[in-house]
Amino acid sequence: MRVFQVENDWSMDNVRLTTRPDPVPGPGQVRVGMRAAALNYRDLLVPRRGYGSRMKALPLIMLSDGVGVVDRIGEGVKHLSVGDRVCPLFFQTWVDGPPTKPRLAQSLGSEVDGTMADFMVLPELGVAPAPAHLDAVEAACLGTAAVTAWRALVSEGGIEQDDTVLIQGTGGVSLFALQFAKLRGARTIVISSSDEKLSRVRRLGADETINYRKVPEWGRRAREIAGADGIDHVVDVGGQTTLPQSLRAIRVGGTISLIGVLGGGAMDVPLGPVVTRHVRLQGITVGCRADFVQMAAAMATHALKPVIDRVFAFTELRAALDHLAGGSHFGKIGITH
Repeated sequence: MRVFQVENDWSMDNVRLTTRPDPVPGPGQVRVGMRAAALNYRDLLVPRRGYGSRMKALPLIMLSDGVGVVDRIGEGVKHLSVGDRVCPLFFQTWVDGPPTKPRLAQSLGSEVDGTMADFMVLPELGVAPAPAHLDAVEAACLGTAAVTAWRALVSEGGIEQDDTVLIQGTGGVSLFALQFAKLRGARTIVISSSDEKLSRVRRLGADETINYRKVPEWGRRAREIAGADGIDHVVDVGGQTTLPQSLRAIRVGGTISLIGVLGGGAMDVPLGPVVTRHVRLQGITVGCRADFVQMAAAMATHALKPVIDRVFAFTELRAALDHLAGGSHFGKIGITH
């Protein structure tokens, strides 16, 4: 089978197309013939060993998102059949319940091989049914960014109708967060440095937008839009550079979901407001199988589809990664097998 893997040494130059023997499922496992994959920001960090010593020894098959069809099943598999279309789950050992060290120990494309292979062998509970209304590329986009947004706003955040949600940026997590917030009846404010992208998110349903380059004190402006109390929930993807403004925007008792650290990983914010205003600052690292199943059902019920920026062929992974690194994309970048 074909695979795209990091081999020999940790660097983007060592991301290469090669072959491995076709895998065979063992007891409790299924083999999935992969149909599509999708990129996330983490895929730019993985080839540089961006997640440290916990990562699998090389060679490592790339990517964490994908979709495929079960073509073989091992002894003891109870709930899946040949022909079922499934998505591999980001965390292979987090089925349900709160996060624990063992449950976060095996993520695709880092601690275990990822989705850039013609076939994957996974535990029965390491996959979940893909929503039937989505095509292969759309379904492939759900495993990481969509589950992250769902966990932040629904499973952990518990947003309600008429809450006000501030969403940073227009990447995969951010656009899923916009869709899920609107699904729950929330009012949404999206910030970006691009007026063109802000125009597009308004067409997707964003209620208000702010260009943060034109309005550097966007936290104050967001609070003005939200009203006297401020923002109920912030989806923060920047980290170090955005948290000060997120704290300015958030209401007393509000929640900031820290999704990413695109603006830096150091904690460089005044902690007094977190304490005195009873702010909940929560880190989010994707989610569990139960999150995926609940999210997929909601997407199917409401016919929600991911926003796709561009689709590349399997052999074009390096070009797809370059496109992701360029930052011009709007939504998800897909890969067809």
